[in-house]
Amino acid sequence: MGDVDRGPRRLVVVFESAVAEVLLRLAVEVGFASVLVEPDQTKLMGTPKPHGDLFVHDFAAADLDEHTDVVMADHDRPELGDMLKQALEAQTRWIGVIGNPKKEGPHIAALKALGVPDDQIARVHRPVGLNIGSRTAAEIAIATLAGLIADRNNRPGGFNF
Repeated sequence: MGDVDRGPRRLVVVFESAVAEVLLRLAVEVGFASVLVEPDQTKLMGTPKPHGDLFVHDFAAADLDEHTDVVMADHDRPELGDMLKQALEAQTRWIGVIGNPKKEGPHIAALKALGVPDDQIARVHRPVGLNIGSRTAAEIAIATLAGLIADRNNRPGGFNF
């Protein structure tokens, strides 16, 4: 089976956070063009930090398309529902929200309140990444990227080959 060109893959990480920092740094190393979308312009004041290939304040500037994977790096932000709705409307390839798998994600209520149909809400993955028992920001980012790499390569992830 030969390699199939699936087009350019981009990772758009939404909301500045410790997990976002690691995701953006490592995404470039594993072949993703990376973008940070931070709608709150006050969140990144101070010393400039590297944020992948691009840093923007909205999805319009992030140029979402069918080759884009979107990860919400903070599930407690008030903008979560609106940002997810926009990502769903943009027909992005994959959408996920970081969060505890033992609790229902707040994205479900937020999207329902915005009138998003259940079949669209079901497109949002939570939790994201491979189940490796992640606890730290770096571990969560690694598990998330590993899951996206497995998906990109049409593999299930895990130890079965």
